[in-house]
Amino acid sequence: MQFHHHGYVSQEPRIVAAQGTGIDRPTDLPDETDVLIVGSGPAGMLLAAQMSQFPSVTTRIIEKRDGRLELGQADGIQPRSVETFQAFGFAERITSEAYNIGWMNFWNPDPANPDNIIRTTRTEDYGFKISEFPHLIVNQARVLDYFAEAAAFGPGRIVPDYGVEFLGLTVTDEGEYPVEVRVQAAAGERTIRAKYVVGCDGARSGVREAIGRKHVGAFSAHAWGVMDILVNTDFPDWRTKCAINAKAGNILHIPREGGYLSRVYVDLGEVAADDNHRVRQTPIEKVIERANEILRPYTLDVREVAWHSVYEVGHRVTDGFDDVSGASDRAPRVFLTGDACHTHSAKAGQGMNVSMQDGFNIGWKLGSVLTGRSPESLLATYTAERQPVAQQLIDFDREWSSLMARKPEEISDPQELANYYLGTAEFPSGFMTQYMSSMITGDAEHQQLAAGFPIGKRFKSSEVVRVCDGNVVHLGHHAKADGRWRVYAFADAGGSRVNEWASAAASLFARVTPADADPDAVIDAKIIYQEGFGELDVISAPELFRPQSGPLGLIDWEKVYTAAPNAWCDTDIFDERELSRDGVVVVVRPDQYVAAVLPLDASELDAFFQGVFLPA
Repeated sequence: MQFHHHGYVSQEPRIVAAQGTGIDRPTDLPDETDVLIVGSGPAGMLLAAQMSQFPSVTTRIIEKRDGRLELGQADGIQPRSVETFQAFGFAERITSEAYNIGWMNFWNPDPANPDNIIRTTRTEDYGFKISEFPHLIVNQARVLDYFAEAAAFGPGRIVPDYGVEFLGLTVTDEGEYPVEVRVQAAAGERTIRAKYVVGCDGARSGVREAIGRKHVGAFSAHAWGVMDILVNTDFPDWRTKCAINAKAGNILHIPREGGYLSRVYVDLGEVAADDNHRVRQTPIEKVIERANEILRPYTLDVREVAWHSVYEVGHRVTDGFDDVSGASDRAPRVFLTGDACHTHSAKAGQGMNVSMQDGFNIGWKLGSVLTGRSPESLLATYTAERQPVAQQLIDFDREWSSLMARKPEEISDPQELANYYLGTAEFPSGFMTQYMSSMITGDAEHQQLAAGFPIGKRFKSSEVVRVCDGNVVHLGHHAKADGRWRVYAFADAGGSRVNEWASAAASLFARVTPADADPDAVIDAKIIYQEGFGELDVISAPELFRPQSGPLGLIDWEKVYTAAPNAWCDTDIFDERELSRDGVVVVVRPDQYVAAVLPLDASELDAFFQGVFLPA
């Protein structure tokens, strides 16, 4: 990581100096705020961490709990989420305490004795097959802790206001702070005015109700018990993720962090039409008894139940992710994220992961609009982008849940579930999302110049060599969740065309960057050469890739790379990502999605950015 660019640092470098609203931040809720986040779940805390990177924007986050979450219900962390954690600076630390899913085993009835189960398939997990990031299991509470740390250590110094309950809101369309929000705090009921409100308050969202949005969908007639347990058992795969199909029902077993804890989803069977949710009262003893029936001939001796619940599978998407109806042309003022706008089963491990991407998507957009970088029309892209993703999630989860709930006699091929698990890996891993053309996502006119960076999909990193020191690094890992756009210039052989491009691009970047800000404060540009490490030095690169940052005007040495393989790097990003040897520019949004693929022609970049940025 880089620090010292604002002067010598001797303390924890992740704690950056407070700026703007982070200086002497009031402990009490103000009467007015730019952004009010309701709920401190995964989407809310990620959003707070992102908004902390915009210290000129006043952001508050309210939570009706009295303090931090101690026991989270979600635990599956997909590779795309770990990639996101890396951008927020804590991927390595959370990975070290998490359970890494390396394998998934499948169990079915023993043909010789159908009352018992046997292992029929052992398959490698998809995590490292499609990403440099792992597939993890870790308590949701710890994820929130890390995002809380990022929010509190960021320049905006954002911390949750606990013990504050959301009561309702009204969008008045009047004045600078047009959203009136009623809350209940220790001192009583009061009203806060906000420019924008983001509802991250879960499946029973009060924000959703306040703006008149409805969940569309229904519960299925199937119930599952779920429990986090500490056990002794003779089941041999207790520390391996397993899908178990038996005569008595089904189990999805997921080992958890710490070496002893496991989460077990237990099939409780079909629910009668007149049950009226009574199945949710199933005692934990009954769930454990059912688990032992399914695991026969193995047994579970449950020594402690850390948490348990019973739920009926529901697949619902809200009819809109903001407060703007189809007939209105005004910009949205209220947004919904996470369970407030999409609910589904927990067995595909998607809820927390998709929720965090909701927060990532809306966060940088709010920051860009409120700092004057981008027009308010940018905010309409949130619903346009995230609502289709939620529907795709519901469709995937419905199919996965149906497969998991089948009876043995309904399965003709014992390998089918394993094949589906691996064959659909790109979606649950979080890498299938592809945003359509919009003001921030270009068309595919020049896609052939960088076929390995599909427009609208997340920027898939690759190893390169950093010219200043010869170290092999992942190009995408240098991009932090700081609200900046990234422009990667893959140079032509010899570099003559990229030099000309860089000169013109520097003028473009200066037009959208405040005069008192660092040259790369809005757009972070990097260059990747084709020549070998020994043929290059940083000083020969155009000045665009050698910006002088901070009050001391220090040169940033870490923006110049080479793709040529050497003793420490055996990949060539030009080959690996099918990049044109004539040069190509890849533009990446602050949330790590590819926005445009363009030739080395600054006028093309200028035309694209005219729809994204306002003049500084």
